[in-house]
Amino acid sequence: MPAGNFAATLLMRPTGGPGDAARLSFVAALALYDALRDATGPAARLAIKWPNDLLLNGGKVAGILLESGGSAGRVDALAVGIGVNLIAAPPPEALEPGAMPAVSIAAETGLTTAPEDFLNLLAPAFDRWHRQMVTYGFAPIRAAWLARAAHLGGTITARTGRAEFTGIFETIDDTGALIILTAQGRQVIPAADIYFSGT
Repeated sequence: MPAGNFAATLLMRPTGGPGDAARLSFVAALALYDALRDATGPAARLAIKWPNDLLLNGGKVAGILLESGGSAGRVDALAVGIGVNLIAAPPPEALEPGAMPAVSIAAETGLTTAPEDFLNLLAPAFDRWHRQMVTYGFAPIRAAWLARAAHLGGTITARTGRAEFTGIFETIDDTGALIILTAQGRQVIPAADIYFSGT
């Protein structure tokens, strides 16, 4: 991580199973969206790429990674890792083939934000969205996420490692799984790498 970029991990002791823990990635995505909006201003084009990337003006500016530990079907510990390209983005040659182009806030907007200042935007935003999910469940989180989703209604390709599906990005379900309409019918995909047309 280049100096000046943001990298942080939130350690949690969630209740429930793996599905409950996985839905926290959507809470994190909404919080990150809000923090980026506050850092970049209203002119920047922000979107969330399923399941856990944030796009700025069409390029990947941030990502979220969840890692968990537990036993007997329970998640006892969850690490929510978040990285944001505040100052610098990886060069194209450092990315995997077909990956989204990487961008930084500084290059796209001319604005600079210190990592500590970004944390002060992100932490209260996460708290707000997390409280909403605890109080009202996943439904309002799902609705808010869909309102910010990249390529909703557009053609995408989902690669799971064993299969590839191309179709219309319809929605996400109550578990957060991707639903796309393909020539073979509706597909429910719990985990995959997503590619947009031309990427």
